[in-house]
Amino acid sequence: MKVLIVGSGGREHTIAACVAKSPKVEKIYCAPGNAGIGQIAECLPIGAMEFDKLVAFAKEQAIDLTIVGMEDPLVGGLVDEMEAAGLRVFGPRKNAAILEGSKAFSKDLMKKYKIPTAAYENFDDPQEALAYLEQAKMPVVLKADGLALGKGVLICETLEEAKEGVRTIMEDKKFGDSGNRMVIEEFMTGREVSVLSFVDGKSIRTLPSAQDHKRAMDGDQGLNTGGMGSFSPTPFYTEEVDAFCKKYIFQATVDAMAAEGRPFTGVIFFGLMLTEDGPRVLEYNARFGDPEVQVVLPRMKNDVIDVIEACIDGRLDQVELQFEDNAAVCVILASEGYPVSYEKGFVINGLENFEGKDDYHCFHAGTKKTEEGIVTNGGRVLGVMAKGATLKEARANAYEATKWVNFDHQYMRNDIGKAIDEA
Repeated sequence: MKVLIVGSGGREHTIAACVAKSPKVEKIYCAPGNAGIGQIAECLPIGAMEFDKLVAFAKEQAIDLTIVGMEDPLVGGLVDEMEAAGLRVFGPRKNAAILEGSKAFSKDLMKKYKIPTAAYENFDDPQEALAYLEQAKMPVVLKADGLALGKGVLICETLEEAKEGVRTIMEDKKFGDSGNRMVIEEFMTGREVSVLSFVDGKSIRTLPSAQDHKRAMDGDQGLNTGGMGSFSPTPFYTEEVDAFCKKYIFQATVDAMAAEGRPFTGVIFFGLMLTEDGPRVLEYNARFGDPEVQVVLPRMKNDVIDVIEACIDGRLDQVELQFEDNAAVCVILASEGYPVSYEKGFVINGLENFEGKDDYHCFHAGTKKTEEGIVTNGGRVLGVMAKGATLKEARANAYEATKWVNFDHQYMRNDIGKAIDEA
């Protein structure tokens, strides 16, 4: 079969690498892809939001399956357009992708269906938001309603910080139209956990737990980023926590979306906070999390095509996911200055060191192929992932593997998975 993957980051490289393992797949295309994806797929000069071109290409080439990796085309309705053209596609329709596309929608959904989450209020008017803050307990969390590349969340310790945050999101429009609406919610404390899942509209199958590191600098300092590294599984996600989440969060969310006339087929990412009062939902994403996918999907034993097709056909209840009995850690190699400003175009050395190594992967996030070689082309450049029998071993392996590759003005956190040592 011929497969088209839509996207250009580390998530899409991970998906492509797993798709390439399937004996069912003869040819992989990726739009627009990156230099790493280009080693296992044919990259196309089509942007992820160029829906007409994507549909036309899929029809002309008789693509058997399209996998939409990125949130923007999902929220924008690419799946709807492909289905309307008679194409087979994996991902939620527009009316279901709103689960990620609007934080106000997802918070209201959780309130209506009693899915545990933080207390909150939604605001369309900055003056009303400012008035609300006068009587709110600090700290608070401010969230731009729409998509903001994982950066539209501000944690405010004081009233002055919170007021400035409202101005930043709703008046200065730092996150664009995503800040037309805003959620103000209570600040929760505890361990953060990510759980990715396959969904077919009715049934859900979860992948092993993971944890992301959002802050740019060691010790969870600095600005929020798209993610500086991840590890899986997290020791804090116990069997007891899993049982609670399966009953009150995971299936409850799938059922709630179906009840709203928005059946969800694709991947739901559950961002959880393990509070003293039990697990609470921090956020939903309507696709694989990045870099979490890099430490969970490569450990799945199932043929990913089989799982995806079961989701599309509504028979996920017949599938049992199987995973390697090990752990994985991913360290992001970023461009110095990310997530604010950074230079591009530096040659990357040492990528060949990962060839032929089953327990080590170098997933490309922001790279480009040029006459000089593969060069940096983004803030997050590479995701160096390593497996190990234990989390500590995987962490040691991943940091050792970061020495195999380098580029000018490279930056990384040195404490990814440090919580492992404290567990």
